[in-house]
Amino acid sequence: MKSSRIEFPGSQGDMLAARLDAPNGPVRGYALFAHCFTCGKDIAAASRISRALTAAGIAVLRFDFTGLGNSDGDFANTNFSSNIADLLAACDFLR
Repeated sequence: MKSSRIEFPGSQGDMLAARLDAPNGPVRGYALFAHCFTCGKDIAAASRISRALTAAGIAVLRFDFTGLGNSDGDFANTNFSSNIADLLAACDFLR
């Protein structure tokens, strides 16, 4: 598995910290991993799921929502709708 640390702009303009895990062989598809409400992209479960998916040829983008983990911004200024918008920003980045 090849892993790259990246950043992309989130829904509120803050830079979101992310990790793109890619299989060693050909990429068969892409997955976007959204962590639980107050967790982050580097929790053990996210790492294990990402390793399993990359072993099956699927690249995985996992990121920290605005104000969490290594992402910029203030968590107090986020809500369910802004988290959905961050997910859409992650989708746009994958494209």
